Amino acid sequence: MSGYTKINYTETEQAADAMHLLREPLGCRRVGVTVTQCAPNWSNEVHDHADDGHEEVYVLITGQATVRIDDEDVPMESGDALRIPSGATRQIQNGDAVSAFVLVSAPDIDPSAPNPDDWILTGFQG
Repeated sequence: MSGYTKINYTETEQAADAMHLLREPLGCRRVGVTVTQCAPNWSNEVHDHADDGHEEVYVLITGQATVRIDDEDVPMESGDALRIPSGATRQIQNGDAVSAFVLVSAPDIDPSAPNPDDWILTGFQG
């Protein structure tokens, strides 16, 4: 047995108004994955991951959008990938057309910690 897991994100329960959280359905232990389908003019809440130490990567699969990081607007177009450190505030601000992101989150693990395999499962992880 290979040990892989395959799902179709459209068959998972939708969280919030645009997000499909895939960590649990896939059985991921160290990475969160979310597919976000953004309706025109959609935006999520401003947030950070300072408390859980998760950095994130946003990959825009289709469309155009802006990601506000701290006080800077970062325009994105299809194919762009953006890494966001845990302490930075972030917000997706979609434009006039539908867009789709894959969001990946993972903890910053201290290899000198007593249990470096442990990571904090609080906050939002796909």
